[in-house]
Amino acid sequence: MLTPERHRLILELIKENKIVTIHQLVEATKSSESTIRRDLIQLENENKLARFHGGAQIIKSKSEETSIGERLSANFTEKKAIAKKAAAYVENGDCIFLDAGTTTYYMIEYLPKETIVVTNGLSLINECLDKGLETYTVGGRAKAKTRAFIGKGALEGINAYRFDKCFIGINGIHLKFGYTTPDPEEAMIKKAAIDLANKAYVLADWSKFNQVSFSFVHNLDSASIITDRLGNQEEIKQFSQITTIETVKS
Repeated sequence: MLTPERHRLILELIKENKIVTIHQLVEATKSSESTIRRDLIQLENENKLARFHGGAQIIKSKSEETSIGERLSANFTEKKAIAKKAAAYVENGDCIFLDAGTTTYYMIEYLPKETIVVTNGLSLINECLDKGLETYTVGGRAKAKTRAFIGKGALEGINAYRFDKCFIGINGIHLKFGYTTPDPEEAMIKKAAIDLANKAYVLADWSKFNQVSFSFVHNLDSASIITDRLGNQEEIKQFSQITTIETVKS
């Protein structure tokens, strides 16, 4: 396959799937892994895609957000594995904060019955109640796209609590820029939860690494990261020098 045709196919696959792995591109183009890596470097230099370790994705605005429905279906297997591992850290009687994320949503079925949950996630409330968990919300303005309580009311509400553990979803994890998310108001809630918890966990599948969103949440060392995998041992080593990284099999 000639280079222009290969590049066209790569960009079509990324446009269709948003995220693709090098393995997928190797199979689709019948090319070697080294060839695909060179293609991705060239296309990134032309500002046509964004690379990450192990693949590439469509270029997104740093302030762009996906809906809760889109996020629930994305990387489902990885998120379930991360959620199960995260829930294993919760003990009966713990008071925890669950962020308005999709991986935190999947945690609920694995939580001990005596867990006390505080959340700013509208989508999480019914799941918690159906499981019989003692559940508190922070109040504030309800944001339609991410189904999150945000704003002054939510920030005042969350400051009424102290948590044994908090579990935060995130859009970007970067060695230089730390944890980031598109919305400044959601960033404030995430930061507050981390600051109010004895132990903080960031739950993120592989696609969130080396990404940067618009709003700073916290430094990398403020929370431990639970993820499904990283690109290579060198990358794991780099992040592990700053914070605890735990990977799970998905």
